[in-house]
Amino acid sequence: MSLTSTRSSTCPPPLLSGDRSQRFLCERSSAGWRFEEFLQRKWSSEKRFGLEGCEVLIPALKTIIDKSSENGVDYVIMGMPHRGRLNVLANVIRKELEQIFCQFDSKLEAADEGSGDVKYHLGMYHRRINRVTDRNITLSLVANPSHLEAADPVVMGKTKAEQFYCGDTEGKKVMSILLHGDAAFAGQGIVYETFHLSDLPSYTTHGTVHVVVNNQIGFTTDPRMARSSPYPTDVARVVNAPIFHVNSDDPEAVMYVCKVAAEWRSTFHKDVVVDLVCYRRNGHNEMDEPMFTQPLMYKQIRKQKPVLQKYAELLVSQGVVNQPEYEEEISKYDKICEEAFARSKDEKILHIKHWLDSPWPGFFTLDGQPRSMSCPSTGLTEDILTHIGNVASSVPVENFTIHGGLSRILKTRGEMVKNRTVDWALAEYMAFGSLLKEGIHIRLSGQDVERGTFSHRHHVLHDQNVDKRTCIPMNHLWPNQAPYTVCNSSLSEYGVLGFELGFAMASPNALVLWEAQFGDFHNTAQCIIDQFICPGQAKWVRQNGIVLLLPHGMEGMGPEHSSARPERFLQMCNDDPDVLPDLTEANFDINQLYDCNWVVVNCSSPGNFFHVLRRQILLPFRKPLIIFTPKSLLRHPEARTSFDEMLPGTHFQRVISEDGPAAQDPENVKRLLFCTGKVYYDLTRERKARGMVEQVAITRIEQLSPFPFDLLLREVQKYPNAELAWCQEEHKNQGYYDYVKPRLRTTISRAKPVWYAGRDPAAAPATGNKKTHLTELQRLLDTAFDLDAFKNFS
Repeated sequence: MSLTSTRSSTCPPPLLSGDRSQRFLCERSSAGWRFEEFLQRKWSSEKRFGLEGCEVLIPALKTIIDKSSENGVDYVIMGMPHRGRLNVLANVIRKELEQIFCQFDSKLEAADEGSGDVKYHLGMYHRRINRVTDRNITLSLVANPSHLEAADPVVMGKTKAEQFYCGDTEGKKVMSILLHGDAAFAGQGIVYETFHLSDLPSYTTHGTVHVVVNNQIGFTTDPRMARSSPYPTDVARVVNAPIFHVNSDDPEAVMYVCKVAAEWRSTFHKDVVVDLVCYRRNGHNEMDEPMFTQPLMYKQIRKQKPVLQKYAELLVSQGVVNQPEYEEEISKYDKICEEAFARSKDEKILHIKHWLDSPWPGFFTLDGQPRSMSCPSTGLTEDILTHIGNVASSVPVENFTIHGGLSRILKTRGEMVKNRTVDWALAEYMAFGSLLKEGIHIRLSGQDVERGTFSHRHHVLHDQNVDKRTCIPMNHLWPNQAPYTVCNSSLSEYGVLGFELGFAMASPNALVLWEAQFGDFHNTAQCIIDQFICPGQAKWVRQNGIVLLLPHGMEGMGPEHSSARPERFLQMCNDDPDVLPDLTEANFDINQLYDCNWVVVNCSSPGNFFHVLRRQILLPFRKPLIIFTPKSLLRHPEARTSFDEMLPGTHFQRVISEDGPAAQDPENVKRLLFCTGKVYYDLTRERKARGMVEQVAITRIEQLSPFPFDLLLREVQKYPNAELAWCQEEHKNQGYYDYVKPRLRTTISRAKPVWYAGRDPAAAPATGNKKTHLTELQRLLDTAFDLDAFKNFS
């Protein structure tokens, strides 16, 4: 039999050595069993997704942690579904029992930190002494949604980050344990994606221990309907991980296998799987009736004695323990639960921050607040800009031959630096390079990010004569700079975005970016966006500063490579379109950022892109940042920014006002166009061609959310006689219109209509025909500059 699928019966006899080990196992097993019994007794009608039928999971996890601690691990990061989560929190992580019990109190008031989550989704972080090894161990259980297996890559990313920050290049100090259900492990594609990250240089965590709670049923679905493979764990064979199938009603066999798994991970630093073949005593939850769909199976389960009872009877018959000792152990744990239950009644308010899985010590004040509510200038001195630009346009390694085409690109960069201007690639270089100087680690990940999908970035140079010889100039900027990690990912969005989210959880002092190859590809990672990034802080009080770079723009490339679906991100923003905030509030813009769930921007200039990247780190708190990045603007001759707009004292511009002739005589402006992103350049070209530079003003909204009510009110007041129109290149039912219009109307107290100039509604994001694309573009430009276009609608 091959190592990749090993039954425990083929192993050497898995007996524990001596009475003491057997008594210890009995004690650990009793905690897991009695915890579930206690919850069932106190809250029989509450969902808790109990562990009955696989109580052996608790001593199994403890054994893996003990053995790993013995081998030098001092930080274990765990991810798991809802089944048995409360038990793991109580008996493995050692969450205070009263904190768990009070979650069942329907009268418990919600705290003001966020909207919260159900108790069997919450995470935890705890540092304690491992009483077997007498060594410190930190345990973190990552919070997760109901979307099974979604937390897998998040755990891996957090583990990678913790290894990175403590210099653990071989995974000897930090490790991960992932728990799975049998149906999800076989059925969810994210499991496969995560396995394929396990041995990639920039993603490996040097081995994960996977524990499958195989209760041989998925909700109401039998295995024969749930998978085509013999075992639920066969997906792990793709990376040749050893798989140990073990009967969970044989606790000693389980402990033996768990020790072997921990030793395997410690020795070979590769993934290993423990398949706990067990059963589920109740339905999917405690309210569910399993006899509807599995009557014969559950008739057999009803006859099954709990594993602890069977094991205790075995030990009593062998004389290892006697009945009074066993009963005393049971009553001792019951007493602990009762005492904690009594204390739990004193809890009046649920504090979600007590369940934080990734604390950032020192970043916030002791009560979790930002240390200030201001943001310094994001500008840089000319010397720093010039230095970074010079490195970006050179090869800082001797005898390194680059491609001729790249030589021309670097030469062009050098000329831009001499002319004190930047394009998109150089602006990004300067933002990254300056943060590295300030000790901020930067990690840019995604498909083809090293060169860039559009061949504009070139952060990794390749020697044309020596195989695999590369150079990253960004790591040659300063003597004591932070390291820069840029890594092409596997062809995965769901797994890789989850991984980077987990990496960003570990520390606020890093800029972690994920770039989609094209913006619309993010939708295969929609689960990470919807369940973690958008609501993460509201559900789990967990701030995260991850940045999503989503190439976007209607350029005649067809329906698949045009739209990053901005409407979806804007629809999930938590601001109220019908309420005008207090615009006189001090630090209004920073308070807006603090209150939002994420920041959505579409920059029209390289300089503003530079500023928003630097602002992401200089803010005193962290929010996810969604940036719709350009394609054609990467090389557009007008998409350039002078050093003057990047010097000390300059900031990110939420709104860029008209600065042409229309601004000199605002009383005579007939129409004020609002837009965002690339379409601005189409509008300015058309306005100039029509000779309407005095009649039409164009205002760019660079930060869409939080919505810049204050600055836009100023814009409207500046042009009192102008019609207002929103112009976009996206279709009317897509893009920004449905988000911007009601907020703009609220800004002006609904005094004027906000007209629309753009493409008609459509099912697809863009046409696949180039001529149709150009016709649609001209039509929206005609509408934007026809001053009589909206007369019939007035």
